[in-house]
Amino acid sequence: MKHTEQYPKNKTKTMSSPGLKIFIFISASICIIYFTLSLFLVPNSTFLHFSVSLQGILPPTSLEHIVFGIAATDKSWPKRKGYVRLWWKPQLMRGCVFLETKPPPNRTLDKDYENSLPPVCISRDTSQFSYTFRGGTRSVIRIARIVSEIVALNHTNVRWFVFGDDDTMFFAENLVKVLSKYDHDLWYYIGSNSESYRQNTIFSYNMAFGGAGFAISYPLAKVLAKVFDSCIERYPHLYGSDGRISACIAELGIGLTREMGFHQMDIRGDIFGILASHPLTPLISLHHLDVTNPIFPNMSNLKALEHLNKAVKHDPHRIIQQTVCYDRWFSWTVSVSWGYAVQVFGKHVHLPDSLRAQQTFQPFQTGNLLHTLFDINTREHDPDACRRPLIFFMEKVSSTQGKIKSTYKQMTSDNCTRDMATPRRLDEIRVSSQKFDLDNKQLLAPRRQCCDILPPTQRNVMELAIRECKGEELIYMHP
Repeated sequence: MKHTEQYPKNKTKTMSSPGLKIFIFISASICIIYFTLSLFLVPNSTFLHFSVSLQGILPPTSLEHIVFGIAATDKSWPKRKGYVRLWWKPQLMRGCVFLETKPPPNRTLDKDYENSLPPVCISRDTSQFSYTFRGGTRSVIRIARIVSEIVALNHTNVRWFVFGDDDTMFFAENLVKVLSKYDHDLWYYIGSNSESYRQNTIFSYNMAFGGAGFAISYPLAKVLAKVFDSCIERYPHLYGSDGRISACIAELGIGLTREMGFHQMDIRGDIFGILASHPLTPLISLHHLDVTNPIFPNMSNLKALEHLNKAVKHDPHRIIQQTVCYDRWFSWTVSVSWGYAVQVFGKHVHLPDSLRAQQTFQPFQTGNLLHTLFDINTREHDPDACRRPLIFFMEKVSSTQGKIKSTYKQMTSDNCTRDMATPRRLDEIRVSSQKFDLDNKQLLAPRRQCCDILPPTQRNVMELAIRECKGEELIYMHP
């Protein structure tokens, strides 16, 4: 029986499957042709905006995108692990400390202490590599190879590898903030030089000094790891690990991107002068913590750094950032290194002079006149203590809803004259500020903040307020 198919009167006949495929094919072809032609017809700035928009989809750089490689020795690690514990965040950070051999369990330390440290990785044997630097130690080859051994651990979701020593203290929030302004998909080698002119001329101005710490972007680190062993064979004559790393990165055609917040600290003694006149950039690291004086008086090195961390926890981006204001009534100059110290000069000091580091420190090495030269702007530290600025060190910091109050007091005594015209009549300085959240604009084009000396509310107490400078505001002594 012949069957005749009938369609209901109220139903529209749909496109057949072959017709639908042809329609989709033609539409897709038109889109591809349009996009291809637009590559040649649309201005480059449009595609730059499109590229930036795509990058904006990615989550911002955070600690979970960084892997740390910490250089240590079996001998140094037991003495220095306390420094690493100050900045290591076990739940947020990845990486390990590299030793020659697995350390025996330390039964004198509690389990919580050990869990607050990075895991230990054992370096591979490097006896096959040649080392010819007279008077040096071949262990630097083992330390240099950390850059390839940390990559071989195959961590996922990595944007940056960061390297430092076991006597390097990193300021993690600032490290993340500074790295976030760079495109981690490009080849970057980021670090800084030494404060010592002699060290830089001997080793290189194009080398990131390893104690200060340095960062290598993930794609550069992957390529470097593949060629590193063959490369270091060509440099048995170099002294240190950082020199080998720098040389191999140079062979890949990449130069050093300098960030002044990494501090090698190739100096000895009192580093107050450098900290109190820190460059206009976030503090990222401090090195050589064993050979410098405690940064706060009457404390051990470790306790002094713990004390600094109290301020860091409240406002990491502002830590030791320098602000200068002037007291018109007494013609005093006040320099605030937030979270660290306030200096009060009993005279008018021009701003450029107050930004130069007082040479409170000593050369890292002696025996050569060039060792006494520094690659930072310095000014004389007056030998007469009574003619130096009065220093108030940070005592405590508190914060409420982004409003921060810090208090500074003298931690040393002197026998200098106290009269109404001298800052020595002051007992305390109080500084109020807002939490300093750096954005990309401030990172790329930083501007120093301003401060005001407020009317006194208590005898022998100076009160200051830090704020953003107004559009055309100048920092100078007003008549």
